[in-house]
Amino acid sequence: MRGLNRRGLRLELVAGLVIALAVPAFSQVATTTSLTAGTLNGCTQPLAVTVVAGSTPVTSGTVTILDQFEGNSVSLASVALNSSGAASPSVALAAGSHSLTAHFSGATGYLASTSLQVLQSVTTECEFTVALSNFTPASTTANTLTLTPGQAGSLTVTITPSLEYTSTLTAPMFVTLSCSGLPDGASCIATPENLELLPTTLESCPTGSLPSTCPPTSSMVIQTVAPSTASATPMAPRGGGISWAFLLPGTLALGGLAFGARRRRWLSRLSLVALVGLVMVLGTTGCNPRYNYLNHGPPANPATPAGTYTVTVSAQTNNGVTAITHSTTFVLVVN
Repeated sequence: MRGLNRRGLRLELVAGLVIALAVPAFSQVATTTSLTAGTLNGCTQPLAVTVVAGSTPVTSGTVTILDQFEGNSVSLASVALNSSGAASPSVALAAGSHSLTAHFSGATGYLASTSLQVLQSVTTECEFTVALSNFTPASTTANTLTLTPGQAGSLTVTITPSLEYTSTLTAPMFVTLSCSGLPDGASCIATPENLELLPTTLESCPTGSLPSTCPPTSSMVIQTVAPSTASATPMAPRGGGISWAFLLPGTLALGGLAFGARRRRWLSRLSLVALVGLVMVLGTTGCNPRYNYLNHGPPANPATPAGTYTVTVSAQTNNGVTAITHSTTFVLVVN
């Protein structure tokens, strides 16, 4: 009996060990990662990633977007899966041919997997892209800023580099922001005006990333002008005595010429010329801007004209040979 008990105990121990070794292998479920590319928008490539285990979405874990570009493997972005087992990253691609894949790194209970390649060709030179967000005051219409004359609004400008481009940088690249298309009386100020791209700058900013790896941003303020309501008091004209010192003798001289013109014809012609000259001098003085300013005061400031305007935000840099400029637009509505 003792031998049977010992033998049975050994069998139980062996069976338990086999089960213990087998459970981890069977607890890891195989996954399938799919990658699809949306419509290329200039330099920006929207992507859609899904990860499933059979027919069940995988709702945890991270997906990395990889690109085979000019013989190099570049990691473009790393995003977390949502509650539907999906992610929708957008990446900036440089000009050339690309082979994109999505790699799921695995999670508790799920094995890693990699999608099939998605081929994409880009013809636009895309060193970086310009994106606008955080319009204040907010509007129900995308990329629209609505202001009244005298009001200021703001928006955030983000410069997203193409990793294929920044990976070739050997020194920081500075990008200068500006805007055009504003109505009269409106202005824009970007803080900071110059943004810095580094070889370490990524196309996205995952939680916990260092500032040097995140796409740089700038706050741009759009300022409009309200109409002026206060009227300035005209300054008292100066030099009245000096004016009369010239005008009074001149008038008397014209009177003498007119009296003598009855006897001599050349005096008549001379008096006519002198009279025309006096009228021109007086007219010029009366229409002079300084005369108008001194006697009537400065005009009121006009308000920024109401209307709908398309404003272009440009970002410019220089590679040492040519200027590189990329831009985007937003709508400014002045009520």
